[in-house]
Amino acid sequence: MTIAYSCVFIAALIPYIWAGLAKASKPKYNNYEPRVFLDKLDGWGQRANWAQANSFEAFPAFAAAVIIASHIAAINPDTLDKLAILFVITRVLYGIFYITNYAALRSIAWLIGISSWISIFILSF
Repeated sequence: MTIAYSCVFIAALIPYIWAGLAKASKPKYNNYEPRVFLDKLDGWGQRANWAQANSFEAFPAFAAAVIIASHIAAINPDTLDKLAILFVITRVLYGIFYITNYAALRSIAWLIGISSWISIFILSF
């Protein structure tokens, strides 16, 4: 498995980390109505749930970019690996900044992350 593919795997797991934190934010998680439970969260638990949702939203474009770049466009593997690593790092930071309520840093991490997969697509043209 290449570094970029490993990053796709890691990026696929990130939302589940935030989901686990959201569910752990209250002492009594309700597994019978998980969505109702998550909808009623507040504070850092609510932000962890929002980080989860955004991470699920960000994943498909990143995964598609890596697959297209490596299989169809065959961009430089070192460049692809660096951009994929950048995406994963910024997505982890995004979640941390979201949960800890650092909105400006969260937005910067989001922008760098989205720029990384857009760059992969651009290099694939």
